[in-house]
Amino acid sequence: MVSDGQVVVKFGNILAKHCLDQRCSTELLRAAEHTHSISSQLSIVARVKAVTGESKASSELLLSNVQNLIQAVQHVLRAAEAACVKGFFLPSTDPEEEEIAAFCQQWRKDLTQHRAKEALNSDRDELGLRKTRGAKAEPTLMSLVQEQPPWSRNIPKHPSPRKGHFFMHRDL
Repeated sequence: MVSDGQVVVKFGNILAKHCLDQRCSTELLRAAEHTHSISSQLSIVARVKAVTGESKASSELLLSNVQNLIQAVQHVLRAAEAACVKGFFLPSTDPEEEEIAAFCQQWRKDLTQHRAKEALNSDRDELGLRKTRGAKAEPTLMSLVQEQPPWSRNIPKHPSPRKGHFFMHRDL
């Protein structure tokens, strides 16, 4: 769990480095730093619990830290979604950065396709608003992450992004 938290931190830091929007970049860096802190705390608590043995207090502390890490990871992914929507400069040399860019491009493409399908949905209520019952939720980075193995283990292969180019919402 701690190592997966560190993978998300690395993902957030790389994406923040290439984000075109300064506010999104700052928020993403802040979220990644917070996640790093919680991941480190969890690592310490787990080591202490392993040495001290079973106690209710240490188990509760461990569980609390795990829950905090999950919330922090979700914050990083929400901030990453905002950064992807605002746009980012694609890296030109580092293969890991290229994979992250491709991963984000795939999510953005899925989001755009989903929104286009929803816009064509003519199922409206008496006020002319689209009905939400039965509608699929928008794709999120969290759902994409849950569908695929972590980047550190088996990086998904997506079409390579164009090196040295900007990626913004209008590019899709």
